[in-house]
Amino acid sequence: MRPHLFSLDDTLRRAAKNLLPAPAHNAFDAGPPRHGDHVLNASLAGAGLRAAAVLVPLVAHADGLTILLTKRAAALRDHSGQIAFPGGKIDAGETPLAAALREAQEEIGLVQSQIAPLGYLDPYQTGTGFRIQPVVALVSPPLTLRLDPREVEAAFEVPLAFLMDPANHQRHSRHWNGAERFFYAISHGERYIWGVTAGILRNLHERLYS
Repeated sequence: MRPHLFSLDDTLRRAAKNLLPAPAHNAFDAGPPRHGDHVLNASLAGAGLRAAAVLVPLVAHADGLTILLTKRAAALRDHSGQIAFPGGKIDAGETPLAAALREAQEEIGLVQSQIAPLGYLDPYQTGTGFRIQPVVALVSPPLTLRLDPREVEAAFEVPLAFLMDPANHQRHSRHWNGAERFFYAISHGERYIWGVTAGILRNLHERLYS
């Protein structure tokens, strides 16, 4: 893909044109999301989903855009040890944006004054029973992160151009609870980005570059 596709100006233009507006308060009434683990694994389609939100942080460095990711702490109950976006459950009365901003500050110390929301991706249904609303935002460096060790083991950045290259998007599977489960994966050096996070990155590619 051509490098200019990932310039700040081009990315902002594509985001303004292709990202979704804020979801309605009754978005759950629209039925199951079109994106999620259940698309690759029909047996995972379920009801009673819990509302969650994540921040998809595009960091605007002078030499190019990156995406900020975290490695979840090994002791967490859900998705422990996996690569993830900052985020978590939406509290009563919260919007997805408010939840994503709050979680980003609590988990990694990302202050709201550095964050400019750009729009929303499609809701994503997880096999663990969450309906995640991804919020895409532009983050202004420098980053002075403070990780909460109870939730986050590490934070790191990956070039947007790498993550948006479809040649790096793979479909993998593994056996879990007696069944074969399929998922998307992206390998970057020693980092293995898979499952929900890879699925959301794939949706970002579909929204901005397909």
